Amino acid sequence: MNHASLTVDTVAMEKQQFCPEAFPLIYAVQAAAGDNKSLDAVAAWVQVNLSELKKKLTEHGAILFRGFPVVTDHDFDAFIRLFGMQNFTYTDSLSNAVRRNRTERVFTANEAPPDIAIYLHHEMAQTPVYPEALFFFCEQAAAKGGATPLCRSDVLLENMEEELPAFVEACEQKGVKYTNTMPDEEDLQSGQGRSWRSTLNASDKSAAEAKLQSLGYQWQWLPGDDLRVTTPVLPAVRKLDDGRRVFFNQLIAAFQGWQDKRNVAQKSICFGDGSVIDTKAMARVIDLAENYSFDLDWQTGDVALVDNSLVMHGRRPFQGERRVLASLLNF
Repeated sequence: MNHASLTVDTVAMEKQQFCPEAFPLIYAVQAAAGDNKSLDAVAAWVQVNLSELKKKLTEHGAILFRGFPVVTDHDFDAFIRLFGMQNFTYTDSLSNAVRRNRTERVFTANEAPPDIAIYLHHEMAQTPVYPEALFFFCEQAAAKGGATPLCRSDVLLENMEEELPAFVEACEQKGVKYTNTMPDEEDLQSGQGRSWRSTLNASDKSAAEAKLQSLGYQWQWLPGDDLRVTTPVLPAVRKLDDGRRVFFNQLIAAFQGWQDKRNVAQKSICFGDGSVIDTKAMARVIDLAENYSFDLDWQTGDVALVDNSLVMHGRRPFQGERRVLASLLNF
């Protein structure tokens, strides 16, 4: 893909996954003589190639933009706007994570401590409302670690059906329910530490209960004004518009990581009929997902676009300062 003032090529990366498509697809700005590496040049390049980029995102599931002149959170915001997608605000989301807005569209990815792993998940698949796409921007790469693992859920599901057909059938037929206890005040020590006031955009208990009732949740107030909620039955397997079937849920993240002083991971999930999810089957699913994951080792300035319906993501523990920003969007 070329533009008169910007030279961009597709490149391969060591240990890159192929599913059979390259995963992720990588576009890198080449240091060609006379190139204009301004945001205006990027805008012109995106405008010329936007239809092809959207097509490639659907095909590959994730696109990494490397070497583009994106330096600040405002540069990132401007880059996002070039794609013409609808903003899905953090305020209006039901995300469990504590985040900080930088701009209207841009916020910190997760404020959990660096030693805490965030396990593979589709963004907000544990809620009835979720974004269709995610943008990530590496403002500062970690000194060590901090990769974002990416996993194609269609590829994972195909392999699950070969090894665990009964489990896949149960997921598809029964769906899943999630239970989570939200604190009265945000807890920065937890990957699920967002307060119920922020999560539900509610100033008091009455407003929180009204929001939960509208969503079909069940709830219980606990000592200290913590709030335990259980979702309605949500799908664990979805069929996309193009016919691909995906393991679309938060089972891996909940099973491995929904553990803090308020929550017990394996009590956070069950099938839609209330029956227990087989721990041995889930352990194998976790192994398979790891096998089919690609670790995106960030370089400062990288931007990634992820199809949330097709690809799970997470966060590896890290050392040093790591600043990865995010934006949620609908097509």
